[in-house]
Amino acid sequence: MRILAFGDNHGNIKSINRAIEKSKSSDVILCTGDITNFGQGIEKVLLKFKKINKPFLIIPGNHEFEDELKKVCKKLGFPIFLHKGSYRINNYVFFGYGGGGFSQEDLRFERITEKFKKTIKKGDKIILITHAPPYKTKLDFLPGIGHTGNESYTKAVKELKPDFYFCGHLHENQSKRDKINKTILINPGPEGKLINI
Repeated sequence: MRILAFGDNHGNIKSINRAIEKSKSSDVILCTGDITNFGQGIEKVLLKFKKINKPFLIIPGNHEFEDELKKVCKKLGFPIFLHKGSYRINNYVFFGYGGGGFSQEDLRFERITEKFKKTIKKGDKIILITHAPPYKTKLDFLPGIGHTGNESYTKAVKELKPDFYFCGHLHENQSKRDKINKTILINPGPEGKLINI
């Protein structure tokens, strides 16, 4: 399976169009959030992905309102609102959690993760998507500040052992990669990264 992951466009049509162009050779499209600036023009932006005719999974960033994004996804019919949920394609399971970006711990996420664990089958390949990065990685480190990520997310990676983890939020770390044990962590940036899983 080939995934095009992207995020943090903040309504920039040029970067959105580049992500769309890359997505033509993918099987699935993932958005890690902040595709807009506080939801401005969200319907118009999402409609750009309709013609690709591939599963399009999205979570809200801290620049989208959860309820508004969920409503627009339902109205348009094709975007899959992945926040607090999962989506399965054969033995590939996508688990998404958006919003936030400023907390070191998220107990709601931890409770949802416990429920998600119960749906995993032997042989599943897990792809975890959050907006904010996990704690103590190259994806959450800011010079002069230190590690700013979420410890609950790091804990989930260690427990779930996903094959891949996609996140965004920190623009300074776009296109960076890291690992937690065998899990590959990627901040794909606004133009996106094509990943073979």
